[in-house]
Amino acid sequence: MIKANAHKYSVSAMCRVLQIPRSTYYYEAKAKQDESELTANIIDIFKASRNNYGTRKIKSDLKDRNIIASRRRIGRIMKQEGLVSSYTTAQFRPQKDTCNESKIENVVDRQFNQQPYRNIVVSDLTYVRVGMSWNYICVLVDLFNREIIGYSTGRNKTAALVKQAFQSVKGNLKDIQIFYTDRGNEFKNQTIDETLKAFEIQRSLIHKGSPYDNAVAEATFKIIKTEFVRNQTFSSLYHLQIELSDYVNWFNNHRIHSSLGYLTPVKYRMITLKKVV
Repeated sequence: MIKANAHKYSVSAMCRVLQIPRSTYYYEAKAKQDESELTANIIDIFKASRNNYGTRKIKSDLKDRNIIASRRRIGRIMKQEGLVSSYTTAQFRPQKDTCNESKIENVVDRQFNQQPYRNIVVSDLTYVRVGMSWNYICVLVDLFNREIIGYSTGRNKTAALVKQAFQSVKGNLKDIQIFYTDRGNEFKNQTIDETLKAFEIQRSLIHKGSPYDNAVAEATFKIIKTEFVRNQTFSSLYHLQIELSDYVNWFNNHRIHSSLGYLTPVKYRMITLKKVV
């Protein structure tokens, strides 16, 4: 009615007579923007991320497609389309403990960022249900670019599983300068000592009772449990091995990381090392 008579009467006067706020009229009168293309791209990126990306990473990928959208707008469309990221923030709290009973020093001391290529490799293990029993995953992560450079699966949480992860690393193990882990027996034993000695790798351990000292490994496993383990059913150890191999490939080559400027670990490595050369 207001729009039809706008040529005869002022919008303000008609809004006063009808007791309608002018803002309401202008909001209704404004043509709604077609978001079908943006929505399709958001859905495509979200599914390509294996239902893991949130608004930040989707915004970054949209930018690579020459599409600019705010996180608020992306979040609204995700809610509208029922796209719920499986990723959640790590829940552990930082702890401080100056006690270090081992003679092995914590030389890393939470210096996780801006590390040279393969200068420090961190590791940890986690459990995964396979059939009716628990199996284990071990990963080796390069602090340089958060790339998973080695991994293994097994039925037992032992030094052999850690050694197997080392054996899966591509390239010369002597490039690794420091191996940084918690104080678990699977890391502090003769088998690992001999492996590190053979390749001249220095050992570093976190402070006792302070899991935040190994925050990168903890965060990596939080991601793995959320994006890979959750909602998955593994019928056998072989099945777990195949699926983990596929996930590690996606993690290194396709999953963008906010800590790397929204690049994948492999792309970050290639760009950074090329600059150095």
